[in-house]
Amino acid sequence: MSKTYYNPDDLKKFGDISEWNQELGEKFFDYYGKVFEEGALSAREKSLIALAVSHVVKCPYCIDSYTKDGLQRGITKEEMMEAIHAGAAIESGATLVHGVQMMNKYNKLSM
Repeated sequence: MSKTYYNPDDLKKFGDISEWNQELGEKFFDYYGKVFEEGALSAREKSLIALAVSHVVKCPYCIDSYTKDGLQRGITKEEMMEAIHAGAAIESGATLVHGVQMMNKYNKLSM
């Protein structure tokens, strides 16, 4: 098995981040827990959003976690892939829309 920078076993240690700053760690985990409670969006919908965002921010730990969470919530592989494509489209669009800035600068400099 080849080694990677990300160790999947480190996901199990996520709670340990509180060790070096108990107050902030507890506040984060309280907030995190509240975010994923049922609300205007279901926990299932939030899991699917989290999976898509995990891909956009390229967090392998989050991808592993929310793939597993999604499976437990009955999210299908088709729904997961569609969510990832939605995230990718937004990420691509955000990159491309900055092309307008380049176009504006080019036009200004080439006058």
